Amino acid sequence: MSDHFAAFSFVDRIVSFEPGVRARGEFAVPTDIAAFPSCLVAEAVGQLAAWVAMEHICFRGRPVAALANETTFHAEVRPGDTLDLAVEIEQCDDDAVAYAGFASVAGRRVIELADCLGPMLPVADFDAPEALAERLALLRGPGAASGRFRGIVAPNVQADAVVDGDSISATLTVPTQAPFFADHFPRRPVFPATLLLDAQIRLAMQLAAPGSKPVRMTHVKMRSFIAPGQVLRIEARRSDPQRLRLSADTDGKTVSTARLETSNPEAQ
Repeated sequence: MSDHFAAFSFVDRIVSFEPGVRARGEFAVPTDIAAFPSCLVAEAVGQLAAWVAMEHICFRGRPVAALANETTFHAEVRPGDTLDLAVEIEQCDDDAVAYAGFASVAGRRVIELADCLGPMLPVADFDAPEALAERLALLRGPGAASGRFRGIVAPNVQADAVVDGDSISATLTVPTQAPFFADHFPRRPVFPATLLLDAQIRLAMQLAAPGSKPVRMTHVKMRSFIAPGQVLRIEARRSDPQRLRLSADTDGKTVSTARLETSNPEAQ
């Protein structure tokens, strides 16, 4: 089976579609994978928004991750769950798409995204426009076969320093080859921002209080693409007991920044 539309594609079917305005979709999380992190749930919402945006401008461009002002984590998603996805397009043209959305499982909201912005770049730089148009027609029609996703091997992350319990840093090495690059993207492989965020959250939670969970991520800003084989220094720094600042840099340049809020286990 080809990894294109399988290794990093999280919309199986689009059940309603109002061009340029909104859409609802579904994704069946395979039962035979180890986990489906919340950052991949956010990716699924973003991918649904991307389908609406690309169709709206006739596949001249595709959005790439750049800004997400607020992501709220309500509950974990487990293998075997079915995601109900929804997006509302706030603005879309050849320059950028602004949107909000959420995902639910069995009527319970598991994640919400607000004030997201993705710049549009020439679609042909990343994938074949005709292949994307055909894929959208399939998703809006009978839908794609479920179970295509086979999980993701997390990138190598080596923690290297904890400073007085208030900061932690690590080295993240992006693989030179991985199945997800066939989806992200066939013509220009890019390390997905959501996989970086997942690694950053896992690192940050080593500073969080025992029993706490990620509840909210804000001010996410991706400043540049991350290429296969790139080596990043990622860091989490505590600003107060429930809040941390996340960053990633390479060659002295900042790649991404974000803020993470965690729950207070004493209040649970």
